[in-house]
Amino acid sequence: MTSTDLRGGLEVKRDVAERADVVLVGGGVMSATLGALLRELLPDQTILAFERLDTIAAESSQVMNNAGTGHAGLCELNYTPQGADGHVDIRKAVQVHEAFEEALQFWASLVEDGMLPEPTSFVNPVPHVSFVRGAADVRFLRARHAALDAHPLFAGMAYGEDHGVLGEWMPLVMEGRPADEPVAATRVDRGTDVDFGRLTRSLFTGLQTRPGFSLRVRHEVKWLKRDPAGGWRLGVHDRGTGAEREVHARFVFLGAGGGALPLLQKAGVPEARGYGGFPVNGQWLVCTNPDVIERHHVKVYGKAALGAPPMSVPHLDARIWNGRASLLFGPYAGFTTRYLRKGSPLDLFSSLRLHNLGPMLSVARQNLDLIGYLVGQSLQSERDRLEALREYVPEARAEDWKLQLAGQRVQIIKRGPDGRGRLEFGTELVVTADGSLAALLGASPGASTAVSSMLELIERCFPDRAASPEYRAELARLIPSRGRSLTDEPDLLHAVRARVDDVLQLETPLPFRAAHDPLVTAAA
Repeated sequence: MTSTDLRGGLEVKRDVAERADVVLVGGGVMSATLGALLRELLPDQTILAFERLDTIAAESSQVMNNAGTGHAGLCELNYTPQGADGHVDIRKAVQVHEAFEEALQFWASLVEDGMLPEPTSFVNPVPHVSFVRGAADVRFLRARHAALDAHPLFAGMAYGEDHGVLGEWMPLVMEGRPADEPVAATRVDRGTDVDFGRLTRSLFTGLQTRPGFSLRVRHEVKWLKRDPAGGWRLGVHDRGTGAEREVHARFVFLGAGGGALPLLQKAGVPEARGYGGFPVNGQWLVCTNPDVIERHHVKVYGKAALGAPPMSVPHLDARIWNGRASLLFGPYAGFTTRYLRKGSPLDLFSSLRLHNLGPMLSVARQNLDLIGYLVGQSLQSERDRLEALREYVPEARAEDWKLQLAGQRVQIIKRGPDGRGRLEFGTELVVTADGSLAALLGASPGASTAVSSMLELIERCFPDRAASPEYRAELARLIPSRGRSLTDEPDLLHAVRARVDDVLQLETPLPFRAAHDPLVTAAA
């Protein structure tokens, strides 16, 4: 049913209000993951999902827009900082790896249940390699390897400094490199490549086969207000027909990537005070030569430049897209004022509020080197980008690589106890005091830890349901390690990995061929 209003002489269609237990805002991997978890763990909840674009997974979840496609703490050097005393802190790597193990278990359960398709359509085995150059960084990587290899989750990580050995691991990286250059690398064969765009689409497809779920694309949430009767009222604009709909929900999740912060601000909740956003965009060099692509079958991560954001950690990245191998290098970062790739250049300015203006200005003053780095990246020439690539592929030829825009990230700016702003480089779950609204802010590690983040959301926003015996039993079936320690229970670690490897077919890398319709054109 619809009603009509006359505004300025124009007829505007307004749908009569509808109701749902849960509204998911955003058609990316976070909303898809939360929807799948709710459907398995709280199956009586009715769910509505809204995506403002014509298709789902078109922003940060899309394969070309995602800077990391299988973050597990295996090769990301920024997760293992080294102190002044030489000690390497591995806590972040352990945390991320445990979260990724939970994601693998959940996906395996959904494959077994028939909610996800053939696993090689979205996850594939690809070794993870860390690579450094120079005597100081070699010493760091040696210390990092010693710390990680002693931990049960990372046991068996290979380490090498010999040019011949490293040439077998990553021939493109070592060919043409000076024989006397100090280099080192670690390698973990049990790494993965995840197409989060395909995973997101598959999760939503599975959800649509279940009762009580509805997905609507080209629908944009314009406002949300507390309902005096409880829950939230949302104003939804149908971008296809021009109709406006009011939706009532008991719980709302803002999982719209860079679009989550503006909506959280519109909700007018005190938990949003002090938060701001620092947008960063990126670009890739994408290999277009199948002969080059077929010679590189690993993810090689290096060290970020001084002042660079974590999403700009350089990597020579083998990815699987539609069963075909592709190869990317980057990302090259840049400054932007958009919060979404398909957003507005006014996004940053429209997010300014009295309560976050001070923190955002103080972050700008404290991070002049970062701003300078981003501006410098934006002004890079083709030659500059090629020289950066040649640090990892010494014999790279310009004609084999093409520049393509990557995705947007909005790093969190958060007001500290002293009132000054802090720039955060992780993700953060913001939940209202009554648990009726939650938003996920930030970027890396993002998609790779979506399952753990969304389980935390459920436990905080649905505490009574999450404490029930039925919930705990189903959770233990879906993710056996949840609430237990893979570090302290070696038998559990062995059992869950054996099951995951078998169900997701992760034991043996497949003989992928290079795409003859390169990723640079196919994913544009």
